[in-house]
Amino acid sequence: MFQDFETTADPTTGPARLKALRAALAEAGLDGFFVPRADAHQGEYVADADKRLAWLTGFTGSAGFCLALAKVAGVFIDGRYRNQVRAQVDLRAYTPVHWPETQPGPWLKEHLPGGGRIGFDPWLHTRGEIEKIEADLKGSAIALVPAENLVDRLWQDRPAAPQGQVRVQPVEFAGRSHGEKRAELAAALRDSGEKAAVLTLSDSIAWLLNIRGDDIPHIPVVQGFAVLHDDARVDFYTHPARPVGIGEHFGPEVSLYPDAAFEEALVELEGPVRVDKATAPYAVSRILDIAGIEVSWGQDPCIMPKARKNATELAGAREAHLRDAGAVVEFLTWFDATARRGGITEIDLVVELEAQRRATNSLRDISFETIAGTGPNGAIMHYRVTRETNRKLSRGEIVVLDSGGQYDDGTTDITRTLPVGDIGEEERRAFTRVLRGMIAISRARFPKGLAGRDLDALARYPLWLAGQDFNHGTGHGVGSYLSVHEGPQRLSRVSDVPLEPGMILSNEPGYYRDGAFGIRIENLIAVRAEPVPEGGDDEREMYGFETLTFVPIDTRLVVADMLSADERAWLNAYHAEVLAKVAPRISSAAREWLATACAPI
Repeated sequence: MFQDFETTADPTTGPARLKALRAALAEAGLDGFFVPRADAHQGEYVADADKRLAWLTGFTGSAGFCLALAKVAGVFIDGRYRNQVRAQVDLRAYTPVHWPETQPGPWLKEHLPGGGRIGFDPWLHTRGEIEKIEADLKGSAIALVPAENLVDRLWQDRPAAPQGQVRVQPVEFAGRSHGEKRAELAAALRDSGEKAAVLTLSDSIAWLLNIRGDDIPHIPVVQGFAVLHDDARVDFYTHPARPVGIGEHFGPEVSLYPDAAFEEALVELEGPVRVDKATAPYAVSRILDIAGIEVSWGQDPCIMPKARKNATELAGAREAHLRDAGAVVEFLTWFDATARRGGITEIDLVVELEAQRRATNSLRDISFETIAGTGPNGAIMHYRVTRETNRKLSRGEIVVLDSGGQYDDGTTDITRTLPVGDIGEEERRAFTRVLRGMIAISRARFPKGLAGRDLDALARYPLWLAGQDFNHGTGHGVGSYLSVHEGPQRLSRVSDVPLEPGMILSNEPGYYRDGAFGIRIENLIAVRAEPVPEGGDDEREMYGFETLTFVPIDTRLVVADMLSADERAWLNAYHAEVLAKVAPRISSAAREWLATACAPI
C-alpha cells in the first residue's frame, strides 16, 4: 500500500529533546531557535530527513513551526491542527499557539521583553518570512541571527537525503517540451534585464524540465536547485546518485551537477539574478549579497505558467478525474453494501479505496494520505488514522473521506461525507449548508481580475447565517501530476492572486464540531472564460468554473427543503452528468448503485 497506519508521533520524546536543544542554545549564545516544518525547497510535504519539527515536538501536521526559548517553547499551528497538536505534543513542555492570529514577532516581544538573539537556519526560511518577522520586531532588542541548525546537530539518527528515481513526463501529458518552456521563460528574463533566475521549488523544476520523481511521498518531485539563464540554459543541482540516462531527455542545454556544488555556483553568476523572496531560502540571496552580485527580487518565473494549465494538461485532468471517479464509485458501491452489516473500520475504508484506485492500473501513488474519520475523528480536519486511533463505524455517525490519486495525466482530490445508517437532523442541516456553499462556488460567475479572497465568502454564507464556519480555506490550487496543494491560486480570504483560465482549484467547504462529527464536500474545479449573459456588459470579461470531479454527493444527508430551486437544479443536473459520464466506466453492480445515487431530488 501507499499508506501505512503506524503512529509517527511520540509526545514522550519531546521534553528530553527540548532540554538538549536548550543546552545547545546556551552553548551557541542564543536565546531561542526557530524549528520550522520546512525544507530548503519550501514544499508543504517534506522528506523524513527534514521532519525536524516532528522529531523535536512530536507534531506531524503539514504546517507550523516551533519557537524554542529558554523558558517556553511555542508550537505555532493553524486552525486545521488545533485538535491534533494537543494529542501529539507533551503539553507540559510545549505550548500550542494559534497562528496566524498570533505572529512570531509579537510573541517573541512578549516572551523576551529584555531582548535576545534568535537563531534560524537560513536554508529553511525565506527572505520574505524573515523580513516580516524583523519588521514586527522593530523597536525591540530582539535580533534574528542566521545560525547552524542545532536540531541537525542533535539528531543523531537523522535519515539520509532522498535520492529517488527520475522519470520523464512526456509531452503527451505535459503539453509542451522543456525546450519550449525554457525559451519562453528566458525571453521574459531578457525583457526584465535579468541574467538568470534561481529556482528552488521542487515542483517548479519538475514542471520546467518535464521530469517527475519519488523524493517526497505522494508528491512526484525531484529535489534540487536550478539556475535558468537568459539564453534558456538550465543548470540543475541535485543528488549525485541519480540514474544515468536522464541527460538524454535534457539534451545539451540542461546540465546536471551534484547539489553540493550549488552554493559555489551561485557566486559565479552574473547579475542581476532573479530570486523569489517568497519561496527561495534566505541563504540564496545572502550568498549573492556577500559575493556582490545584484539580486533582482521577482516571482519564480515558473509559478504562473505552471498554475495556468494548458489544453493538454486540462484534457489530462478531465480524463484522470473520470478514471478516478470510476474507482471512487466502485468503492462507494462496496461501502453501502458493507457498512450496513457493521464491523468495518476507518482503516478498512482506506485499504478498499486504495485497492479500487490501484485496479485502474494507472495509479502512480495516492496524492496524500487518505483522511477517513468517523464520528468525532471526522472533526479533526487533517486526521490520519493509525492502528491506535482506528475506529469502527457506528450507525448514526457520518464519515469524512478525503482522498486523491496521482496519475500520469493528472492529480485528483475529492472529499465525500458518508452516512452510516440514519443521521440526525442537526448533522443533515449542517451538511446541507455546506452543500449550498459548495454549489455557490460551482455556479459562481465573476469579472476578470477577482481573486480567491473575493469568492471565499460565497462558500461560507449559508453557514454564517447559522452562526457556523470552518477553520480552513475554501480551496487550494492543484498541480498536473504534481503537488495536490499548488499555489499561488487559492480560494481563501487571504489570497489576492487573480484567478485565470486554466487554474485548477479545490472547492471544499466544511463544518466541524469538536468531539462529535465533521463534514466536508470537495470537488476540483478549473477556471474558464464564460460568455457574457444577455443584457450584460459586452466589454466585461467574465470567468467561471468547470467542474472536474464527477462522483455523487450523498443525497441521504440533504434536507431538500433547505435548497433553493436553483441549487436543487444544479444538484440534479450535476448528478445527471455524473451518471452519463461515469456509468460506462464501471461494473454492472456499480452502475446499478450509481443510478440510485444520482436520482433527482
